[in-house]
Amino acid sequence: MPLSHHHIRTTVDAYLARHPHEREQLGALLDALDRTGADIASRSAFTGHVTCSAIVVDQLGRVLHVLHLASGKVLAPGGHTEPTDDSLATAALRELHEETGIPPRAVTAWPGYETVPLDIDIHDIDAHPGKGEPGHQHFDLRFLFRLRTSTGVPVVLQEDEVGGIQWRPVDRVASPALGEKLLKLPLQVEPETANASALIHNDRGEYLLHLRDYFPGQIWEPGMWSLLGGGREPQDATLKHTVRRELAEEAGLDLTDLTPFGTEYATDDAGATVPIAIYAGRWNGDPRELHLTEGVMLAWFAPSDLHRLRIADTTSNLVRRHAARNPATQSGPEPEEEERLASPHGTVPNIIGVHLYLERADGTVLLGLRHPNSAFAPSTWHVLAGHCEQENAIGCLIREAQEEAGLHIERQDVELVHVVHHIGKPRNPPRMGLFFRARTWRGEPKLREPDKCLQWRFWDPAALPDDLVPYTRLAIEKIQSGELYSETGWPA
Repeated sequence: MPLSHHHIRTTVDAYLARHPHEREQLGALLDALDRTGADIASRSAFTGHVTCSAIVVDQLGRVLHVLHLASGKVLAPGGHTEPTDDSLATAALRELHEETGIPPRAVTAWPGYETVPLDIDIHDIDAHPGKGEPGHQHFDLRFLFRLRTSTGVPVVLQEDEVGGIQWRPVDRVASPALGEKLLKLPLQVEPETANASALIHNDRGEYLLHLRDYFPGQIWEPGMWSLLGGGREPQDATLKHTVRRELAEEAGLDLTDLTPFGTEYATDDAGATVPIAIYAGRWNGDPRELHLTEGVMLAWFAPSDLHRLRIADTTSNLVRRHAARNPATQSGPEPEEEERLASPHGTVPNIIGVHLYLERADGTVLLGLRHPNSAFAPSTWHVLAGHCEQENAIGCLIREAQEEAGLHIERQDVELVHVVHHIGKPRNPPRMGLFFRARTWRGEPKLREPDKCLQWRFWDPAALPDDLVPYTRLAIEKIQSGELYSETGWPA
């Protein structure tokens, strides 16, 4: 699946948190990120698109450069992202391997830079009329790696693109801005062993925590609630491989859909700061059914429960930060009978969902068949939909259409056609479903997220499938009759 707009935005935000003074010089990248519907991971986005480079430092503190034949310039290995890349850092590692033959297992991410680039550079690319490419900009995210061996590695050059390699001292790197950042790092010092942990959450907004054994002096954070994870081992090509291996070994969990979230800085018993790369993933299973090989137990906790736990502040803050950016997509279990509803005059947050009403010229409407493992409405037809994150509703719609089905929609082509105020169970949080019609769009529906949707199909509104989400059926009927508002699920 192509790199998501959200992943790129999160990575850039993390970089700017470290380098706030660069916000103005990265204005073109931020403008591109703010443009709704812009796929800046695609090399066909000629208003500007993302590239990724690998800054590789050897044991002597020298930096790897390659001679790019197309430009005639000596640069760090790097290039365009591909749909198979699962993160920006992975794209940099792939380019390193393709251009030089150096495999990902031969390098390790620099501690503290596992998911955040060391530098971001914006540069102009000349037009290539023969390829149909106008002049445009590259937004190059440069990730820092350390060569794992002092004896060197075999180099196999990509002959059609690379003319040779050079190992340059830091004061002679091709990019002055990059050199300034490298000079501030202790490049002659072997970095600490890299660690990685998994921030696993479910659709109810809960987080999977691991109660560690109480063996003071023998294990990290004894008797405390923490995240599953551990240290990188020689067989791990990347830190993502580390966290997947640790999940399998510690709990028998196999999660493929893990995305970089950030870096946690923990303090060990000696008082040293240890960087831990955090990868976020979604899982809706029962932890009691897992085979735990380390620690006491696994359990789900809501962010509001963390104050009751013996948990490191860094871990607690990490969970709360993720929860603030990723609201729950499913209502929690129904409260106990003795709980009372809030006063109707009180303030009750409503979950906002956006829905795409896509109608072709023949009057048929687009529906998707949800995956059998979906937490909401499994094996049921539904319109393309999603929950608002930290974004406006139309921006959310445009993003979801691109991420889920590869459809390109412009803001000016969107109109609100119906609102459903609905509730699943009497005590569950209310939801406001906004249905937007796209008057025009580009592309045909594609299965961009096969773990969520099994197929897209256009249906006659007069012959909708039986297994259709009830409030969606109601909304389609109301849209057909020109009614703007409806309610469902509320107690009489």
